[in-house]
Amino acid sequence: MVFFVGVQSVLFLTVLTCLFSFCFQIYLVGGSFGLREFAQIRYDVHKRHGKVDPALKEKLKQNPVTLESEYEKLEKSNLDNWENIRGPSLWEDSRTVQKQRREALRLKTE
Repeated sequence: MVFFVGVQSVLFLTVLTCLFSFCFQIYLVGGSFGLREFAQIRYDVHKRHGKVDPALKEKLKQNPVTLESEYEKLEKSNLDNWENIRGPSLWEDSRTVQKQRREALRLKTE
């Protein structure tokens, strides 16, 4: 009798393991196909709505920005003399702090 119960429990565990492994495999394979479909939808929407306005495209063509022009702007700016300005803390009112700093700067220049 004990042998029969042991065989029955082993058979039950085998069936249970196969059932869960089968479900897990379906989850993995189905998930990969689902992920591919959702990614494709994202790219399709981007392709459809990602077009640039022609007027904006013409405006960008008229004012080309190159790496050399940006480098020349940085060379012209004075980066040696700068002042570290602290921003307002979370509990401070930004307008009040800005007003105080402007007043201090005005008094400093006079």
